[in-house]
Amino acid sequence: MNVPIYLCKQLVTDQSASIPWDQIAPVLLVDTVTGSLVKEPTEVRACWTTEAWHIQFRCKDSYAISHYENRDDPLYEQDVVEVFIDMVGEGGRYIEIEVSPFNVIFDAWIERGEDGRTEADTSWNMEQLETSVVLEESYGRIYELRLPWGDSAPAPVEGTEWRVNFYRIDEQPDGTREYQAWGPTGEVNFHIPSYFGRMQFVI
Repeated sequence: MNVPIYLCKQLVTDQSASIPWDQIAPVLLVDTVTGSLVKEPTEVRACWTTEAWHIQFRCKDSYAISHYENRDDPLYEQDVVEVFIDMVGEGGRYIEIEVSPFNVIFDAWIERGEDGRTEADTSWNMEQLETSVVLEESYGRIYELRLPWGDSAPAPVEGTEWRVNFYRIDEQPDGTREYQAWGPTGEVNFHIPSYFGRMQFVI
C-alpha cells in the first residue's frame, strides 16, 4: 500500500505569527472515498520547533456550520478539520484533535480494537494546546494549531517518523457533506490507521 510522505522541517522560531507558511510545502486533501479532487480545496502545512509542532489548514470555505460550543462536543457531526497522530505507528492507540470553524476543540486518545471499533477517551486534554481560526479574504478559513511537546507527544529528533492523517469535513447549505483526507481511506471512515501518511521530522 502506498501512503503519502511529508518531510516536516524544523524552524528556529516558535512564534506562530513568525512562521513563514508560504515557504512551507503544502499537501492537498482529496476525497477520502475516491481520492479525487474536492469542490472546496484544503491545503495543509506543517513544521516543528524545539517547543512544538505547528500545523496550518487553508480551507476554501463558502459556507460553514457548527453549532457546538463546548470542548469535546461531537464536532465531527458538522464542519471540522482533524489531525490523527499515531506516534508508535501500530494503529491501536492514537491522538485525535479537531477544530471547528469557530475554534472549538475536540481532543482525545483513541483506542482501536482488532475489530476496528474505536473508543475515545475525551477526559484527556492536551495541555497548552493552542488553536486559532481566521477568515482570510484572499483564501478562505485558516486554522492554525500549536501542539506543544510533552508527555503525550514527546519532542522528535531528526529522523523521527509518525503515522499521521489530516482530514476535513465540509458541509454545504443543502446538507451534503464532503469528506477530505491526506491519505484517503476508501470509505467514509477516518479511523483506518493503515492509510495514515508518514510524517518524517527533518532538519
